[in-house]
Amino acid sequence: MKKNICFLYAILISAYTFAFDWPQEQVIQSDQFYSYFGQLRGDTISNSLIFSEISDVKAADDGYLTIIINEYSDHTDFFPSALGNAVVLSHADNLLTVYGNIDNDSLKKDAFKENSIKAGTVFGTSGNSAWQQGHSSLEFQVIDIKNNTAINPRLLMPRVGKELPLYYNEVFLYGKNGKQYNAATQNVLPSGIYKVYKKRQNIAVPYKTRVAINGTIVDQISYDLLRQDDNQICASGKKNYTKALLYPNRDLQLLGEATLTPGKNALQLTLSDILGKEVNATYLLTIY
Repeated sequence: MKKNICFLYAILISAYTFAFDWPQEQVIQSDQFYSYFGQLRGDTISNSLIFSEISDVKAADDGYLTIIINEYSDHTDFFPSALGNAVVLSHADNLLTVYGNIDNDSLKKDAFKENSIKAGTVFGTSGNSAWQQGHSSLEFQVIDIKNNTAINPRLLMPRVGKELPLYYNEVFLYGKNGKQYNAATQNVLPSGIYKVYKKRQNIAVPYKTRVAINGTIVDQISYDLLRQDDNQICASGKKNYTKALLYPNRDLQLLGEATLTPGKNALQLTLSDILGKEVNATYLLTIY
């Protein structure tokens, strides 16, 4: 059943690819966003893509005005008050686009005389109404209301330039007893179920992570979308991973979960960016 769900979502994402134009006038390189989808952001997993420069904000596709959110007036999970002033448009395929952190004085009321909004319609300028620590740029979200998920906006937008490099610095395994092992220096471990973490990069977020044991994939975490589970935003792997599991602290990011059995185990890790470029690492472990 899990494989079928993943397959259906793969089809869903493929259908959406490059469905939207750029949501602001200024085009930036792929490695120059201020904050990325799936990144640790405060006490949650970010379901936004935050741009790096002030710019005019425009509709990414034809749609209909759903709501204009005034600063701090909304308190839902997908539309938090932290968005500040925001415009929400509805589109085909049950998608919403959310344009947050808009300067209140720049909102062009004339753009909303009709509910129908054409792609490219400029309706404001990014400002400093959201909770971005003084950063005055567009906060962009794509919500699939039918499946109650947030979609990585970069899947739907044209991609320009190179990606931020992904790398391993330190890899740790955490057992059920909470004991921590450094995979590079502690290669003799008791059997059991382990969560595999890497030291988190400050900005770059893998699009996918994969954990394999002796060549068999045992877990994959994808950041193509985030879902709500029991009112918590989660990323999907072999189960839904909440922020507490994905980012247990500000230093670590979960790569996946693995069951290690007695004998020789090759722990094989893969980080992938959104263009499919992979970075691999292997750790040889002796399990008793």
